[in-house]
Amino acid sequence: MSDPDEYGFLEPEEAEGVGDEWEEIDVTDTEADRIARRRDREFDEFRKRLKDADQFKVEQSVFDDATFAAIYKLVQDGYVDAFGGPISTGKEANVYEALGSKDGEERDVAVKIYRINASNFRQMREYLEGDPRFEGLGNDKKQIVLAWTRKEFANLKRAREAGVRVPEPIAVERNVLVMELVGLVEDRARRLAEVDVENPETAYEVVREYMRRLYSAGLVHGDLSEYNMIIHDGELVVIDLGQAVTIHHPNADEFLRRDCRNVAAFFSRQGLDVSGTDLYDFVTEVEPEPAGTPEDADDADA
Repeated sequence: MSDPDEYGFLEPEEAEGVGDEWEEIDVTDTEADRIARRRDREFDEFRKRLKDADQFKVEQSVFDDATFAAIYKLVQDGYVDAFGGPISTGKEANVYEALGSKDGEERDVAVKIYRINASNFRQMREYLEGDPRFEGLGNDKKQIVLAWTRKEFANLKRAREAGVRVPEPIAVERNVLVMELVGLVEDRARRLAEVDVENPETAYEVVREYMRRLYSAGLVHGDLSEYNMIIHDGELVVIDLGQAVTIHHPNADEFLRRDCRNVAAFFSRQGLDVSGTDLYDFVTEVEPEPAGTPEDADDADA
């Protein structure tokens, strides 16, 4: 008999409401935008130091002043103390290792910086179009990126409350997200696709239970596969929740069925007799909780 605890099952926390916790996302000027406009002396010096740092020199063309101001505010608020090297770079975002603190103790964190001037928004639009939470965004790149960043923060928060092992969301400011660093740059966590799964039965039990917990909390990952689940210190961790949608999204069922096919295909290659249809039935056999109350919209602004 396999033991699900081998891969780090979490206990769900009781949530006040699910499904619509970011029904209205404020993408108007943030404190970072106001700091950037004020250009006070301290911020100006901070911006120059950051631009001169080795890990940011190649990124000067993609980080605008408001992005540096967002980082500045996160530093001032104590969420980030120092930056390390890049963990990953992509068309939409770069992720950096950083040092933060919690309850007076130093901790390693990941800082994900979405590029306002990113040219490829096709993937973002697939998950935003048709969603009433994002009506009126149009083609405004700034508003799309700010909404996406806050959505990822809220998705991570909701997933953890549902008992799914995801990186802990720590803070969000404009297009910058601070979260738990799972593994270090020199000892990075490996994607499920990169490891030899010693006990596929147990891993599959954990994955399908996490999918059901997400669904019960009113969320569908939307891009789940062996490439966005990682193994670190014996835990299975689900990552990349920026695109996750609520069950009210018009394409939620299609996204969920695709997730089920991807997961079942991977574990079939590991020798298990599983199918996307059976996985879909397991995930959806429990009714999702009622939609959240209006107060739950504040989750996105935490």
